[in-house]
Amino acid sequence: MRLYLISFIIFTCLRVNGQDQDTLSQDRDTTSTFATDSLSILYTDSLSVDSLGIHSADTLSIIGVGDIMMGTNYPEDKLPPNDGIHLLKSVDSVLRDADVTFGNLEGTLLDEGGIPKKCKDPKVCYAFRTPVRYVKNLVSAGFDLVSLANNHAGDMGDPGRQSTIKTLEAASILHAGQITHPTTIFEKDSIRYGLAAFAPNSNCVDINDLEGALEIIKKLDSICDIVIVSFHGGAEGAQYQNVPRTNEVYYGENRGDVYKFSHALIDAGADIIFGHGPHVTRAIEVYNERFIAYSLGNFCTYRGISVSGVNGLAPIIKVFTDRTGKFLYGKIIPTYQTYDTGVRIDPQNQVIRRVQELTKKDFPESQIRIDEKGLITYLAQ
Repeated sequence: MRLYLISFIIFTCLRVNGQDQDTLSQDRDTTSTFATDSLSILYTDSLSVDSLGIHSADTLSIIGVGDIMMGTNYPEDKLPPNDGIHLLKSVDSVLRDADVTFGNLEGTLLDEGGIPKKCKDPKVCYAFRTPVRYVKNLVSAGFDLVSLANNHAGDMGDPGRQSTIKTLEAASILHAGQITHPTTIFEKDSIRYGLAAFAPNSNCVDINDLEGALEIIKKLDSICDIVIVSFHGGAEGAQYQNVPRTNEVYYGENRGDVYKFSHALIDAGADIIFGHGPHVTRAIEVYNERFIAYSLGNFCTYRGISVSGVNGLAPIIKVFTDRTGKFLYGKIIPTYQTYDTGVRIDPQNQVIRRVQELTKKDFPESQIRIDEKGLITYLAQ
């Protein structure tokens, strides 16, 4: 394995304590004071920072990825061969190498039946039904948490929601975002985590009810060490890669002001925010020492959803925090996907460059730096 020598800044001073409008295609391919030391470390092709053993036991690692839809048998069979075992196989070891791993599950886990949703315009209406057995791919990849706050969670009506929840719980994968299950709380290695998820869609916790969202986050913050937020918001497609800092309306649906929403929730106690919805990657930001990814793109989406061009590029984002949720540093592991290969590490680092460009343009005031290998650090003070 090739090794690269790079310079890295170690940060210390840790504190102790609905209508579906996806961009789809048919079958085609305050500044913190840190004591800092400059170290030279070996950076490997595995793109794993924490595997180098440079952080303390008080550092937590949380991975976030974007949309996951592993194939559908409705309205026609668009399922991958061998139950999609190849879809995540190449990145399993990366996804499992964190304290907590999160993704956005689009569609339902249901073998047959359900009540397919009805849409005003069938040309932009897609309903996904993934067989229950496909949950084994999420288990193998080490997912701890998923969001069910999105415009596909209700694709098969209440039977689909119930089957999805039952399947995830049987597989010990936690979830949040449905009105019946708005949040989830769990403990791991003496750290208590909370997850809340929001979307503008029916039966989901409403992203446009800011006051309600703030109450949820304040409650989680009062009982959890780390509060993770997922939102499904923003317009869709390659023309909407930028964060506009205003309300986004797409096909007549209010998709929220994700900038205002994210900042308000961090002010209320959120520590990490993972966005999704646009089906493309958007900029990242560190606000009040907390990390925001405004869209993590299409991570693992088989057929039906376009993976051409920028739609097929997505980051695995690994966020390192202290035990109170303060951002220390992060890592973008670049991936791409095709229907034949599933998710693969991208040796060309395309999505890293895209996030660099978008972050510079959308957040010129940003106090973070993204290097060419995807390392995210604070700018030198």
